[in-house]
Amino acid sequence: MELLKTLTLFGATAVAEIVGCYLPYLWLKQGHSVWLLLPAALSLAIFVWLLTLHPHAAGRVYAAYGGVYVSVALFWLWAVDSVRPSFTDYIGVAVCLLGMFIIMFGPRQV
Repeated sequence: MELLKTLTLFGATAVAEIVGCYLPYLWLKQGHSVWLLLPAALSLAIFVWLLTLHPHAAGRVYAAYGGVYVSVALFWLWAVDSVRPSFTDYIGVAVCLLGMFIIMFGPRQV
């Protein structure tokens, strides 16, 4: 159950961060409305709040979250930007997720 909760939190956190960064990109690079900054700020606030919901030490959570972020960002590349990830992208995602699992669920000395 902890695995499912952790992955769900990380996934939601990554989406919140990506949306919070993508909306200003649309404004700055594609000429969309400046009003996109309001939902972007809200999304980034949600991102920060979601990171606080993990029961582990903050540094460990931040380190492991990076692996999930890479995975979600490449999914975003495909789903939103219509760019298919390459074979090496998939290998990179596998390495990042392996790192996340080791950091979050590996044995520790108490």
